[in-house]
Amino acid sequence: MLDTTELTDAAERFADRLRAAPQSRLQKGAAAEALALARELSTRAQCIEDPGREPRIMPDAGVFAVADQVLVAANDLAEVLRSVPAASHMVDEAVTLVKATARRSGL
Repeated sequence: MLDTTELTDAAERFADRLRAAPQSRLQKGAAAEALALARELSTRAQCIEDPGREPRIMPDAGVFAVADQVLVAANDLAEVLRSVPAASHMVDEAVTLVKATARRSGL
């Protein structure tokens, strides 16, 4: 089974920073960056899990929910990737995406 710990750990670190951020920082773009990340991770998981179906877009649940949305999406993707043979490059891509989003968000 594929080890996806690096992905879930990176998502947890970013989510912790989001939770600790002041509302003003979240509203200045950090939450939007995080929501875009959650949507991308969710889309990737859905496309792997059900390739013939149009992915559902994660809704905007507000700046205070976005940390949880990132975690849910990352954990969903990690779970799906565990069942995909030779998917380590997909884990690496997702980790890079999480880390880049965290840098862009300024958190």
